[in-house]
Amino acid sequence: MNTAPMTHRRAVWMMVAAALMWSIAGVVSRFLEGAARFELTFWRSAFTALALIVLLGVMRGPAPLWRSLSRGGRALWLSGACWAVMFTAFMVALTLTTVANVLVTLAIGPLFTALTARATLGHRLAPRTWAAIALAGAGISWMYGHEVSADDPRHLTGMLVALCVPVAAAVNWTLLQHVKSRVSGGTDMLPAVLIGALLSAAATLPLALPFAATPRDVSLLALLGVVQLAIPCLMAVAVARVLSGPEISLLALLEVIFGVAWAWLGAGEAPSSAVIGGGLVVLLALAGSEALALRERAG
Repeated sequence: MNTAPMTHRRAVWMMVAAALMWSIAGVVSRFLEGAARFELTFWRSAFTALALIVLLGVMRGPAPLWRSLSRGGRALWLSGACWAVMFTAFMVALTLTTVANVLVTLAIGPLFTALTARATLGHRLAPRTWAAIALAGAGISWMYGHEVSADDPRHLTGMLVALCVPVAAAVNWTLLQHVKSRVSGGTDMLPAVLIGALLSAAATLPLALPFAATPRDVSLLALLGVVQLAIPCLMAVAVARVLSGPEISLLALLEVIFGVAWAWLGAGEAPSSAVIGGGLVVLLALAGSEALALRERAG
């Protein structure tokens, strides 16, 4: 295994790749045939857990992996609970409202993360980070104001369920920063993703019965479990050793842009002009923040 330290630029590109992989969930879910709300969540989380057992077993070895799980402290299990909330709430929300509404709600994450880090860790955020959050928030508000369908209560319910994701993510990214700063050499938090997948699958199994998914549904949900969750979540935990919580959360906003584009091109969920305009504002905020960060490090 390559033990060379990860550079900031490589961490940024890894997070962009993770956001791209996360973004396929909405469009893939639109091609499911028989899987109901909680069954959809169960299968995706179950396949995620299986993939993580294999991946972490290869990376750490079976004995170290299970030793990490059995001896994991409160931080590991709290992070796992956050992942479980994120895994479950996201898929349930997609069954209640549009892909755009869910992803726009997730984009509140950077503000929650910055405020959580400020309140719990006393982080002093760089002016460029606050400016990026403010600009991205303006773009999200623009999209949010035009995309909420007030005449259908299902959309409001879906967005409230989706709101659990950025809240849990803010706690999770801040926790990862706390662990990184308090423990010399860092703590192995990768098994927390496996804990999250197992908790999500266990919680939704009773609600998923009786199963109605077709073989095609199961294969698509297996794709989501491996490519859309297991691999990018491991990547996100890995880059948390280099990037700050607010920085990770800002880069994760790319999932909104990618996800709306996939839903438009692949499932015919055409976004409004407000979604397109707001998305461009979000991209501008991300690009500006990273450009200033690179300039500061070069200086």
